[in-house]
Amino acid sequence: MTTPAQTPQPPAPDPALRAKARRAMIKYGAARLVLFLVLTAVIHAIVLVVGAPVMLLASALMALFVALPLSMLLFTNWRVEATESLALYSQQRKAHKQWVQAELAGR
Repeated sequence: MTTPAQTPQPPAPDPALRAKARRAMIKYGAARLVLFLVLTAVIHAIVLVVGAPVMLLASALMALFVALPLSMLLFTNWRVEATESLALYSQQRKAHKQWVQAELAGR
């Protein structure tokens, strides 16, 4: 039987890293959303100027197809930052989970 003094401290996830990952994801997601909305407005404005009978939903779908590859090119640094910070936080959570499972298995 182990005493509390013998039990090592758990590897707790870093709250600052969690906040950084959350901020990076929000920043990247918001940038992609704004790009989609701007492209939808631009495409629909072009449609209205030309006088083509295209609904707003069709303009939004066209903007969606254009926004995905364009956002990967325009926001590369933000995407990489979000991915890296999320991967680091995930590693910390997995280490904590493994520690908890090892502690429970030892009892």
